[in-house]
Amino acid sequence: MLATYLIGLREGLEATLVVSILVAFLVKSGRKDRLVQVWAGVGLAVALSVFFGWLLSYTSTTLLQKYEHRELFEAVTSVLAVGFVTWMIFWMRRAARSIAGELRGKLQEALEVGSIAVAVMAFLAVVREGLETSLIFYSAVQGASAGSGPLISLIGGIVSAVAIGWLMYATAVRINLTLFFTWTGALLILVAAGILKYGVHDFQEANVLPGLNNLAYDISGVLDPSAWYTALLSGMFNITPTASVLETVAWAAYGLPVLAIFLWPARKSLAPAPAPETPAPASAPQQ
Repeated sequence: MLATYLIGLREGLEATLVVSILVAFLVKSGRKDRLVQVWAGVGLAVALSVFFGWLLSYTSTTLLQKYEHRELFEAVTSVLAVGFVTWMIFWMRRAARSIAGELRGKLQEALEVGSIAVAVMAFLAVVREGLETSLIFYSAVQGASAGSGPLISLIGGIVSAVAIGWLMYATAVRINLTLFFTWTGALLILVAAGILKYGVHDFQEANVLPGLNNLAYDISGVLDPSAWYTALLSGMFNITPTASVLETVAWAAYGLPVLAIFLWPARKSLAPAPAPETPAPASAPQQ
């Protein structure tokens, strides 16, 4: 539940910031008449994202009849989710400072084209976050106990993100977004490492990878499977009492280097030193 709340909070805040930038630009530009198209595009993006999440679940539970096929489908979606998480985290860190200007420029171009272009622009700006959320959520809850807890946590994270975005837009409340995205990004990398570990386990269950019973460790005597802290570690980072060698290698090979690269301080580009002034040539002595 904590992992899905974090996913909803992180992805929801990114989408909320995008929408708030678009709305603020239209309000300040005196184009409130185009807000309807923006909200229409946002609503369509949300509906498509929900449908995509349902389609993933329906495919796994209904369309795929064989156990091996279901495991393989879950493994592939897990790997895709890890790729999207990694790309999203590093893209947001690089593009955070320029995203507002780019969105305003694209919206200005859409306004010149017409109302449909405004709706399409808003749809494209939000749908990426929504599809990512559906895929990551589906992969994160694989193996979780049946129940509505993870979905409620996801919705709670999204609602929290919308509330934070509204406070930032409507009031003078400000949060350190750089710090927020750094901490949530680091936690999501560990969540993604757990998703990858589960994906490797599914590949082993589908007999695509060997070594399912070749355990790297067994700490079930120390980590009580029924304890709350075991459920927390397992649900958040997929740290389980037992794991195969390939699962453990995958978790460490992804999580440790990617986390180190993400937290490594970015180099500040140095301004080029001004070229030395060329002294004026001395005038020739007059004869």
